[in-house]
Amino acid sequence: MPFTQLGLHASLMRAIRELDYREPTPVQAGAIPAGIAGSDIMATAQTGTGKTAAFLLPILHRLLALPKGVTKALVVSPTRELAEQIEEACRGFSKYTTLRSALIVGGRSFGPQERALRAGPDILVATPGRLIDHMNQGSAKLDRVVTLVLDEADRMLDMGFLPDVRRIVSRLPARSQTLLFSATMPPVIAKLASELLKKPVNVQIARRATTAVGITQAAYPVPGHLKTALVRHLLRETEMPSVLVFTRTKHGAKKLARLVAADGFTVAELHSNRSPSQRSSAMDGFRRGLYQVMVATNVAARGLDVDHITHVISTDVPDVPEDYVHRIGRTGRAGATGDAFVFVSPEEESSLAQIERQVGHRLPRVTLPDFDYRQSGTPPTEEMKGRFQNRRGRSGSSSEGRANPPRGSSGPSRSGPPRSGPPRSPRSGPPRSGR
Repeated sequence: MPFTQLGLHASLMRAIRELDYREPTPVQAGAIPAGIAGSDIMATAQTGTGKTAAFLLPILHRLLALPKGVTKALVVSPTRELAEQIEEACRGFSKYTTLRSALIVGGRSFGPQERALRAGPDILVATPGRLIDHMNQGSAKLDRVVTLVLDEADRMLDMGFLPDVRRIVSRLPARSQTLLFSATMPPVIAKLASELLKKPVNVQIARRATTAVGITQAAYPVPGHLKTALVRHLLRETEMPSVLVFTRTKHGAKKLARLVAADGFTVAELHSNRSPSQRSSAMDGFRRGLYQVMVATNVAARGLDVDHITHVISTDVPDVPEDYVHRIGRTGRAGATGDAFVFVSPEEESSLAQIERQVGHRLPRVTLPDFDYRQSGTPPTEEMKGRFQNRRGRSGSSSEGRANPPRGSSGPSRSGPPRSGPPRSPRSGPPRSGR
């Protein structure tokens, strides 16, 4: 079904064509017609499935027929990064309309936000804490809101924002439309939906803790203290045009970013020690291809909307399976393919087993024949032994007998942003391309 059959306003369709949107994703096909009709929506869909357009486009369509100069739609998002991306998408979709949006998030000065609120934006995108601050000071006028969107509702629950969300909802007028989007539907969120939504249209795209189609996954057994060395080895020896690397701590992210940059890669950091301007600059540069590598903590697991990420590397095994799902969901977006690698030390095997039970299959174990697993003096496990085929551009072969290594490790080269930076020491063998 093409976008032309969804009944969107001509000015929105002009922007959609300019943004090169071809066919709606399943969540968009399910939610946009219901949203245009004014129905409440309860959507369960993973990140990377096109949820932002699924709620923004019908809202903008309906706002075009309403009076201007007052805020009539409110989108509440759990993180500053996700809110920034929603508001940016809103500006893109509304480019050929007179509709205006405003962004209200923490980490930015109150003055400009107060002025934006006084101007009466048609749609307001906000994080819970900062929105409550403005409501308490009287600068946020929400008495004319007719549409409320709660995006990443389960994430707001995880971050402890549910009481704030209830406070916001209690101070809104009676609404004609409420849209709730969530990657998972735990009982608390289901209860909230039953309280807020009236005869909602249910759009369910993926079951709980499933991974998107198109992502090749693999686990790399490695001692904990060799994980940094393995990341650097993979980056040097594998074609990775655009890679997102997750670390458990902000200090680990900072250290790894420094080492990877020393190897000659263009690197950005994303963690809580970075200022708002630094975080925005890092995300914008990564999105534009100025950085080949982004090193981040879980702050980027949800909300980092970059279509061209080819690889996701988790240097630790997340304790919660949903965090793993959201991490790898940064690649393989909007129908594309991607690779997701997770490093697992012996003490993390139980956590990985929990993830494997949730996703419904065992991840193939991969080892590299040209990486020295004996650096610690500990001999490799039986799973690390065997015969592995290795050619430049490959990440390794599976000890479980897979015919081919993960995508991006061999085969045709991918296009991607060129790597820049100081030259590395020459090595024997043919040059590698694609970095």
